[in-house]
Amino acid sequence: MINIHEKTLQDLEFQTVLQQVSELCVTPLGNEKALQTQPYKNEVDLKIALKLTNEYLSSFYNDNRIPNHGFDTITKEIKLLNIENTYLEVHGLKKIVSMSITINSIVKFLKKFEDYYPTLNEFASHIEETKVLIEKVDAIVDRFGDIKDNASNLLFDLRQSINKVKGKINSSFSSALNTYHNLEYLDDIRESVVENRRVLAVKAMYRRKVKGAIMGGSKTGSIVYIEPETTLQHTRELNNLEYEEQEEVIRILKEVTDFMRPFLPLLKDYQSFLIDVDVISAKAKYAKSMQAILPEFSEDKSMLLRDAYHPLLYLNNLEKKEKTFPQTIELKQGSRIIVISGPNAGGKSITLKTVGLLQVMLQSGMLIPVHERSTVCLFNRILSDIGDNQSIENHLSTYSYRLKQMNYFLKKCNKNTLFLIDEFGTGSDPELGGALAETFLEEFYHREAFGIITTHYSNLKILATELPHMINANMLFNERSLEPMFKLVVGQAGSSFTFEVAQKNGIPYSLINRAKKKIERSKVRFDATIAKLQKERSRLEKTGQSLKLNEKKKEEEADKLEEINTKIQKKLESYQELYDSNQRLIYLGQKVNDIAEKYFDNKRKRELMAELFKLVQIENSKRKKVSAKQKKALKAKEQQVKQEAEKKVNVIRKKKKAEKKKAAEAPPKPKPILKVGDRVRMHDGRAIGSIDSIEKNKANVNYGMFTTNVALDLLELVEAKK
Repeated sequence: MINIHEKTLQDLEFQTVLQQVSELCVTPLGNEKALQTQPYKNEVDLKIALKLTNEYLSSFYNDNRIPNHGFDTITKEIKLLNIENTYLEVHGLKKIVSMSITINSIVKFLKKFEDYYPTLNEFASHIEETKVLIEKVDAIVDRFGDIKDNASNLLFDLRQSINKVKGKINSSFSSALNTYHNLEYLDDIRESVVENRRVLAVKAMYRRKVKGAIMGGSKTGSIVYIEPETTLQHTRELNNLEYEEQEEVIRILKEVTDFMRPFLPLLKDYQSFLIDVDVISAKAKYAKSMQAILPEFSEDKSMLLRDAYHPLLYLNNLEKKEKTFPQTIELKQGSRIIVISGPNAGGKSITLKTVGLLQVMLQSGMLIPVHERSTVCLFNRILSDIGDNQSIENHLSTYSYRLKQMNYFLKKCNKNTLFLIDEFGTGSDPELGGALAETFLEEFYHREAFGIITTHYSNLKILATELPHMINANMLFNERSLEPMFKLVVGQAGSSFTFEVAQKNGIPYSLINRAKKKIERSKVRFDATIAKLQKERSRLEKTGQSLKLNEKKKEEEADKLEEINTKIQKKLESYQELYDSNQRLIYLGQKVNDIAEKYFDNKRKRELMAELFKLVQIENSKRKKVSAKQKKALKAKEQQVKQEAEKKVNVIRKKKKAEKKKAAEAPPKPKPILKVGDRVRMHDGRAIGSIDSIEKNKANVNYGMFTTNVALDLLELVEAKK
């Protein structure tokens, strides 16, 4: 039997979660029921509720969306059906029809998609799918919400008679209107309507001359409204017929209502089912808003919450577009109790509340925002002592209240209990309160209960290191800025950073030094050692993260290089094959050329044919027999390699062309004017000579051993005469 105390639900702000869920309901009754959600007492019912929510959530992510479940409340109609001789108005009947249509569509849909929604289909299986109520109401009510003329023979006859009488009234009124208008007894407006009857607008001075019933007058008194005598008798007949019509309508409504009375339990089921669907839908929408899931249940008594978010904090930060830090926390037989220590404002209480609230939500049939590889278990009781519980009404101090709480814990605590205590042992003398807290904690430990506590007491941190199934944990702090990192680290106690935080907040160093001298040296050394270890751990954590990042980068680079190397290797192999193929073809070409030359000299055909046949045989002996498919593949491969080679050659050719074009387009360098004595050489030559004389664009160049006459255009300057 699962029983979670109301005080625990208050401490963990479960009502705020329910408020947020209820706002996602689409009906007032669903909203009310969502606010009354409580943790399930029975494990079987709980697991069914979790599956229902999870299946509804899955409908948001696939093409088979569950039909709309909105409905108008029929509570008033259900009450009336319980009372004899009452009847439902047309509006009430229409609501029942609408609800029946909604139910039928949902039940039919869930049957059709049973593979997708097995639990929801099972949940809806007790609801009877019927069209009887719909057909009964549709037979008498039209789409505008009026009773049909053919609802009964009597109603049909009455309405026919009413229409005839209305025709008589109109014709007799028109006759009177024309008569009195010609006599000029009527005002300019001629006629009006009073009490839903047509009346003549008679001038006050002629009112005695117009026969009929006076129905009233204008505000000024200048007009008197008179119903002509000729229409009065028809009006009386119409009133009687309309009364009879109303009586017949009520009789028909009573008949339909009596027909519906046996279906009263079904209608109650309908409304109850749609309220439940509304709450399930709201839970699924809430889960979607925070990416919540249904984790696996562990076979033993253990839980592992990976990347768990506090729902209220997560949604609040999402609105503000701020980051929420998730926590990973594990409770199992080997580490049943976790003692979280460290400075204030580091996130200890939020971590504690996250575990508690997620557990309560889970046990109330709601999905929780954790990583998909998380595992959970159920607790029969969840006990909590969180926040300042000073009770003004009962004149209890915080400490007295906490002692009462501890007494309650001691009565209820067992191996199926999860206890959550914030700032354990505070509210009294530190030494004595710490000793009492240690005793309580030992008692909880020996009862094999599971729990998480937060504390500043050193003796509780030491106890956690001494007992085998209890572990320390701390919230990481940046050792330089003393800013919280909101990350839980299990395995080591946390320093309270009391003096460090005081120093950061501007407390003079001399005062901090005096404070240190006032307390036991061993305690300062213990806290300092913890602080040092925590700083070291934080540094190692950063280094580890940096190394992991570098290792990841190196692996990525190595993979890239490996990929490039493989590609180059493949290309080299392809080019080698192409080169070998081309070399073989060159060799064959040379052989054929030699044979052709030999034939050219001796003209011996037989010898030529023998040589060629021999050459073909030698080449064929090297070939392997391959199928047409393999030949095709080889040709395709060769073609691909050739195309790649041609592409690269084309690129080089294009580059060269572009360079030539650039050189051609570049303005030519101005040619130097050659003079006698300049050392020169020809454009395509290496020998350097000197100009002896210049005549008619020609120069005599002396190379030492000989002299030559060369056109000036063919010469380039090597060194001008100094």
